[in-house]
Amino acid sequence: MKIYLKMDNDDSSSFDYSRLLPDKPILFKGVRSSKFRHVYGEPAKRDKCYENIQITKNAHDSQFCAVNPKFLAVVTEVAGGGAFIVVPINCTGRLDFNAHKITGHSGPILDIKWNPFNDNVIASCSDDCTIKLWHIPDGGLAMHLNDWLVELQGHKRRVAHIEWHPTAENILFSAGFDHLVIVWDIERGQAVNVIDCHRDAIHSMSLNRDGSLLATTCKDKKLRIIEPRSGMVKSEGICHEGSKASKVAYLGASGRLLTTGFSRHSDRRYAVWDENNLSKPLFSDTIDSSSGIVFPFYDADTNIVFLAGKGDGNIRFYEISNEPPYIHYLSQVISGNPQRGLGVMPKRGLRTTQCEIYRFYKLHATKGLCEPISMVVPRKSDQFHEDLYPDTVAPKPALTAQEWIKGANASPVMMSMKTGQNLALDIQAIKQRKFLNKSKEPPFVDNNKRKFQFLSTETVPDYRPKEFQDEKSKKTTTNQTTKFQQLQQRWSKTIEDPNKDMPLFKEINSIGDNILTEHDLRLAYQSQSDEIRKLKKQLSNSEQRVRELEEIVKKLSQK
Repeated sequence: MKIYLKMDNDDSSSFDYSRLLPDKPILFKGVRSSKFRHVYGEPAKRDKCYENIQITKNAHDSQFCAVNPKFLAVVTEVAGGGAFIVVPINCTGRLDFNAHKITGHSGPILDIKWNPFNDNVIASCSDDCTIKLWHIPDGGLAMHLNDWLVELQGHKRRVAHIEWHPTAENILFSAGFDHLVIVWDIERGQAVNVIDCHRDAIHSMSLNRDGSLLATTCKDKKLRIIEPRSGMVKSEGICHEGSKASKVAYLGASGRLLTTGFSRHSDRRYAVWDENNLSKPLFSDTIDSSSGIVFPFYDADTNIVFLAGKGDGNIRFYEISNEPPYIHYLSQVISGNPQRGLGVMPKRGLRTTQCEIYRFYKLHATKGLCEPISMVVPRKSDQFHEDLYPDTVAPKPALTAQEWIKGANASPVMMSMKTGQNLALDIQAIKQRKFLNKSKEPPFVDNNKRKFQFLSTETVPDYRPKEFQDEKSKKTTTNQTTKFQQLQQRWSKTIEDPNKDMPLFKEINSIGDNILTEHDLRLAYQSQSDEIRKLKKQLSNSEQRVRELEEIVKKLSQK
């Protein structure tokens, strides 16, 4: 292309060449360098999924799923009241139709969250205006659980959302349809503060890195930054103009927030905000024109935010930076199966040898399936990558509840992902040596194998009178005929009197490896575990019967 300049009076010195320059400097838009540019989502295989779950059909804008390194909890559909199931994280496959549930609420459950400092404690909020805390034993539920640890009553209408404090122990936040946010001290079972600054229903809550500030989105289209101990609103502004629910997530300790919502024309949008000035977003952009609510999930270790829509199967991820425009699109996971909710595994539960930086547990909207989806950085080496795994949040509180209530703030306690990996490998190596180095992976419970084993067991009818059958059941349940039990009995005799049965060692050596095989040990362990589970169930039933009898006696004594 040629440019012709028209000169006045052929005087080139009088021409202003600055008029050819643009008003604004031209920025070069090249390919942005990032180690997370090629992150991809890897769905789990069918045998690693959780099938036959009656996922709730409630239309509430919650995730209905909570995960930690020990357990998976999913809100289920029940007739009357509310319930959710809790299964061990390794108990994959097809779950039992009559799986044990937590059934203490009298209304539908709207949200569940695991305690970040205790993997055995979970909180749930319900339509019955209460929040309840439950303790789950390490082996999972042996029967339906309806005895809670703590019950928190203070909301006048149903409780929509709950959040744990990220650094202080035993501090819980709850938001209800009574337009209140209540800060709870669960150790004492009482409210620390009641925040009454919202004019309408609260859509979401998010705490910053040290838990000193609380961000909320409301149906009145406003984004608020609140100091939770005093209840004072630090700043507020119009979030998104659409009438549908908007969500907020604090971007770590950067002082910025990310919100998702809808425009005036019902387009899904996201925006980045400065916590000190909510009059105008730092950056905003349109996602698409779908109708489902978008949930933000932020990873403070990798500075990646995931945007997942409810009702569609897409999960988009962006990288957060400290320079404008502060957010950069990376890629997305596309699926034809819509999602009803998503649970997120804490960073300490990820597989570092597979370069896994995030893991979702997707609840399918059209079938009773919970599918793990791993976000993986494609690298050939299976060694520990320090650039992918900086120190992450440890399951240890930095403050007590009373210290935080009195005004103290502290950053989270950090732990090394590499140390945790080495510890897991050491435990695995010990298990391998214990099982004669024949197992490469630690044993886990597989529901499919257990069911096939049960179906292949031959049932022998017993036509004797009932009193004899009771004696037989007592004898057969102890499983005294296995090789493991026989050796255990003889070994106990040897310990009591070593000189009495010394040929036992010769007999073991002569029999060889056919007795103490890994399969026999697993079968023996499984049978003993089943027996212990039955005894626990009988004990709990007897305790419940004793309580009922005590109540009857008390009523009779009062008469």
